[in-house]
Amino acid sequence: MSASNDNTAKAAPRKWRPETNLVHGGTIRSNFGETSEALFLTQGFVYESAEECEARFSGAHPGFLYSRFSNPTIAMFEQRMCALEGAESARATATGMAAVTTALMGQLRAGDHIVAAKALFGSCRYVCEDHLPRYGVACTLVDGTDLDQWRDAVRPNTKAFFLESPTNPTLEVIDIAAVANIAHDAGATLTVDNVFATPLWQSPLELGADCVVYSATKHIDGQGRCLGGVILASEAFIQANVHQLIRQTGPSLSPFNAWVLLKGLETLGVRVQRQTETAGKISDALDKHPKLERLIYPGRADHPQAAVIKRQMRAGSTLIAFDIAGGKEAAFRFQNALQLVKISNNLGDAKSIITHPATTTHQRLKPEQRLEMGVTDGLVRFSAGLEHVDDLIEDILTALDAA
Repeated sequence: MSASNDNTAKAAPRKWRPETNLVHGGTIRSNFGETSEALFLTQGFVYESAEECEARFSGAHPGFLYSRFSNPTIAMFEQRMCALEGAESARATATGMAAVTTALMGQLRAGDHIVAAKALFGSCRYVCEDHLPRYGVACTLVDGTDLDQWRDAVRPNTKAFFLESPTNPTLEVIDIAAVANIAHDAGATLTVDNVFATPLWQSPLELGADCVVYSATKHIDGQGRCLGGVILASEAFIQANVHQLIRQTGPSLSPFNAWVLLKGLETLGVRVQRQTETAGKISDALDKHPKLERLIYPGRADHPQAAVIKRQMRAGSTLIAFDIAGGKEAAFRFQNALQLVKISNNLGDAKSIITHPATTTHQRLKPEQRLEMGVTDGLVRFSAGLEHVDDLIEDILTALDAA
């Protein structure tokens, strides 16, 4: 069993379609010829001699070194993600936020400047707005759908752009190709959080992004079992910005979680397809409902960025956002009346989940900041699971009556 000199996860030539890569991509078999990927629960590795150990650490001989940054099971997960995403290289992390933080901090130094879309998951916004400035990195937040704001925010020291698309939780869709062009014209890079679209429905690297990050906790696991994250980019990007930071600081994915995520990838295609179809049908059932002030779904013709969606996404999303008339009290009555859909802050699960962002994922923001992002007190985010769509529609409509 071997790896490259620095144990970089590299994709095989992209000759298979996504569904096949999800099952077979990046597989490394031991001498036992196992069918399922092997789980290597080991901290370190042994060497035949001191000379071999020296050669392994110097990079003269390929092989695995230490599971903080070098493990066969984790390498299989990274390689399978590369095959799916069309990336040259990847690094897995302990969580999705570890992926975001590592990808951004690896690129930035004191005195640099980052431009980010203001519509971000609460923790992502914290990294940009609070954490990075502690280390001398200035941050400007913009309306991600307004290309002029991206251009106007550029400074001579701008080194990175960051965005989610679709955004969490209001499902705005940002023109990735256009923002990538603005970033590159400024000499900056673009990192995209692609969790809500999944690698099946959107390919940021093909659209010009330099780096893609995922919380593998969401759709990739898809069954509420474990945490994980992954950073994907070119080999040069990973080596310059990510590899040493993970190796030396250790925001590492465990081999067991990597194995669980490999099992999750095998069914990602069928799950996301089914969940997307379910979300679309539920959005149709909620259309013009008298209790709703707003309905947002990326697969609908009335979505504010429908033209961008048609151009850069292959399908909608597994998520819907809707604003319940009556604010927080009505939104809470609605959630408490649900019998089938579960209240949780996760998404992409086999079980359908409802979240009230203003009091959970975005509660740390000031009320005016939430409103600026479109996160009202009546907004809820629905993540479609694998239940029968008619049961879900009945549950949601009945709960709306209680709202």
